[in-house]
Amino acid sequence: MNRTTLSLIAGAGALAAVTAFAALAGPSASGAAAPTAAAHLPVERTSLLCPAPSVSDIADTSYTSFTPVTQGAASDGKARLQPAAEESVDGTGGTRQDKGKGGKKTTAEPVLTPKAPGTPATGDTSGADAPALIGTADGKFAPGWTVQETTEIAAGTGRGLQGVTCTPADTEFWFPGASTADSRTDYLHLTNPDDSAAVVDVELYGKNGAIKSPLGENLTVKPHTSEPILLSTLTDERQDDVTVHVSVRSGRVGATVQALDGKTGGDWLAAAADPAGSLVLPGIPKDATDVRLIAFTPGDADADLTIRLASPSGLITPAGNETLHVKSGMTTAADLGPVTRGEAGSLVLTPTDQSVPVVAALQVLRGKGANQEMAFIPATAPVGTRATSADNSAKGTTLALTAPTGTAKVKVTASAGSDGGTAVSKTYTIGSGTTQNVEAPTPSGQGGTYALTVEPLTGAPVYAARTLTATESGIPGFTVQTLPNDRGLVAVPKTDEDLSILQK
Repeated sequence: MNRTTLSLIAGAGALAAVTAFAALAGPSASGAAAPTAAAHLPVERTSLLCPAPSVSDIADTSYTSFTPVTQGAASDGKARLQPAAEESVDGTGGTRQDKGKGGKKTTAEPVLTPKAPGTPATGDTSGADAPALIGTADGKFAPGWTVQETTEIAAGTGRGLQGVTCTPADTEFWFPGASTADSRTDYLHLTNPDDSAAVVDVELYGKNGAIKSPLGENLTVKPHTSEPILLSTLTDERQDDVTVHVSVRSGRVGATVQALDGKTGGDWLAAAADPAGSLVLPGIPKDATDVRLIAFTPGDADADLTIRLASPSGLITPAGNETLHVKSGMTTAADLGPVTRGEAGSLVLTPTDQSVPVVAALQVLRGKGANQEMAFIPATAPVGTRATSADNSAKGTTLALTAPTGTAKVKVTASAGSDGGTAVSKTYTIGSGTTQNVEAPTPSGQGGTYALTVEPLTGAPVYAARTLTATESGIPGFTVQTLPNDRGLVAVPKTDEDLSILQK
């Protein structure tokens, strides 16, 4: 996902140059070589979508907005978060609008006003009527703009801590780890930020292959609206492990799954990284009491995967779970138990022989008995140039860094706090094949919440995840967000003037 679109713009009168986008032309008639990449420059516009946080009347939700300071960014600009309308999905009966107070649509004002780059801004709301949010940022606010939505629910279905990083719109999403079981209440949230309607197909895949779900075909998401769809209304089949595939026929949407359970709490399941032969799922809590791997391959060939845990001392193979066979078009799950055994860990999946594209996620439990809480870790892309995590605190945050293929040096910067303080940076060395829960820096004189930015300083790929914890009434609430690239920079190729294009 996060695809880059390259456009060729030809004009009879003049050639225009823009900062955030570059036109690539083929070799000229004289045989000149095509332009090569020159630099990474700050993006000039970013959009983010935050799902409606909860159906619970006792939910307390906080939002944190942060833009890292980026060299070369514009000197002005603005960022804003606006409520999306919430409409019904015809025929599914799965919206959450009617679960608010009287089913009334909300016209709430924005929950926060983003501050200047380098300083987090916070806002909060409560109850079941909080809407989905559509956000846009331009100029100095755009590069790496990150918004975190975190919800605490004291009791009831989904109780515990739920967190999600607001995401850009796209045209395809994979969600291994969803469920239509009677014990689960899973909603797929679709948000359309654009001025025209989006047409979406939702496909479900279980342990025996595709699940018949005609109500998921040809769904229309109206402009500037958000539609929560209860997955169990799309099919009569009840399965513990389901892979959800969202494909957009026209337009684009944001998509996230909210998984709620009466016994093990709830959390957000973010979209997994695009199908690939090798995958990394970083940041399993060291005190995880049960870890479940869910995988799916969309191609025509079966996949055979080697399972390894990147521990603080290196790559190890979990006893009894050395490999996983994933049949084509079928969702496969494996119970790994307390795989981390008290140490930091990340799961690394590689092909045993032939590389076959796979999507995967982990369902993780902490606690025991009636005091269990769940969260999800989807396979994710590497940090790349930089990743950003908002809504951190000195006591409730754990930052996990993984370098599966080579030793890496990583710079981590804690921003100023939302209520004051000064940014602080530290550099860490992550050994090849290891995961480290690093002691992340905190801002000097910090007040309120702060952001963390992760910047690899060497060429080895680095994967990262941030865990938030909050224990209430004996429930070890937690939520994990992976940290792929924050999309703050775009590669701009070198261009040479070629007037011959005007003669073509």
